[in-house]
Amino acid sequence: MRRMILAILILAGLGVQCQAQGFAFGVKGGLTIGVQQWSGLEQDPLLKYHGITFIESITEDNAFGVFAQLGYHQKGSAIRNQFFRNIFNNLPSRQPTREFIFENISLTAGAKQKFPFGEGESKAYYALGVRVDYTIDTNLDQYTDFNESNPGFAIFPIDDTQFIREINYGITLGGGIEIPFSEFVGTLIEFSVNPDFSYQYEQPEIPNVRDPITGNSRVIPERRIRNLTFELTVGFRFLRKVEYID
Repeated sequence: MRRMILAILILAGLGVQCQAQGFAFGVKGGLTIGVQQWSGLEQDPLLKYHGITFIESITEDNAFGVFAQLGYHQKGSAIRNQFFRNIFNNLPSRQPTREFIFENISLTAGAKQKFPFGEGESKAYYALGVRVDYTIDTNLDQYTDFNESNPGFAIFPIDDTQFIREINYGITLGGGIEIPFSEFVGTLIEFSVNPDFSYQYEQPEIPNVRDPITGNSRVIPERRIRNLTFELTVGFRFLRKVEYID
């Protein structure tokens, strides 16, 4: 683990070839399960997808490597509560599930520790990486009409760039299996947990909002939303060897 952390801190994987015996690259993707808490209120999981391109260094024994990857990820949460929909019957009834999607481009750099798995050249591994995300879009504009018509309820996040953080950061922790088909082509199956340390959405208190039930003014409390995703990924891995000639 100490070796992995050191490699991450110096980001050696972005250009290490001095002692490497080659590198691997490929594409992968799969299911993303997004989880969010809205100021302590647990939302339902959002089921979406992700796609990633990656490159990693390969040592002679293929026991350790550093990597970099760039991917597209749909993060967020959902509401699947019939009782909620019945109370606020002016919500779009044609949408049994309401999704709150943040589309992010993620850059991750980290390290992998590998172990023999079964027979042949298959490897099991665990990986740790540091990650920076850039938010390119959301679907919060779908809820603008309701928010504007019912400001006192403050149910949904507001589609406002001053509340939506463009740059977020966190870590990626996961593990998987590499299975070679041939000397230069293989597949991988992995599972990762990706918590954000920063808030995807930060809305301060909003004072002097008319309560639609009592008619009095009230303060809408601040809302902070942080992303957490679980990803199941499969992909193809291609190996390129580097030979050194004295």
